[in-house]
Amino acid sequence: MKKTLVAMLAVVAFAGTAFAADVIEMKKGVKFNHKAHQELLKDCKKCHEKGAGKIEGFGKDWSHKNCKGCHVDMKKGPTSCKECHK
Repeated sequence: MKKTLVAMLAVVAFAGTAFAADVIEMKKGVKFNHKAHQELLKDCKKCHEKGAGKIEGFGKDWSHKNCKGCHVDMKKGPTSCKECHK
């Protein structure tokens, strides 16, 4: 019984990552490869501070600060306008 309960809790805890879209199409021609970011970062809280689901405060300013900032810090990924906005 205890093992079953632990297994069920694990399934619920990781269900969000299992059902997340691979590529998300956003405004202004921006395509975001969610699966690639999951595999590379391995830490959902870098973007999803409050857990799985929509990102609180997400928008142009958030994206330019956090996404572009992360790409600059990691020296990987698009950092200019035309690299994201196609």
